[in-house]
Amino acid sequence: DRMFMGALGPSTIVGSAAFNLLCITGICVASIDSGTCKKIKDLHVYAVTAGFSLFAYVWVLIIVDIVTPNVITPWEGVL
Repeated sequence: DRMFMGALGPSTIVGSAAFNLLCITGICVASIDSGTCKKIKDLHVYAVTAGFSLFAYVWVLIIVDIVTPNVITPWEGVL
């Protein structure tokens, strides 16, 4: 019933998510022509995205290190 995390478990998921986020940001920045200035009109979307991203990383840290160290239970996997 209990699944033990391996060496690549949570680190792979968090690392992949961080890599994807940084690549998307990098492509967005690189796609703007040189000398062009762009301004974001509404920062609420970015604030919500940043907030949920931080929550997700903190949640994984809490689950993996505090609640059940080195064990992933089914309810943790669902969340």
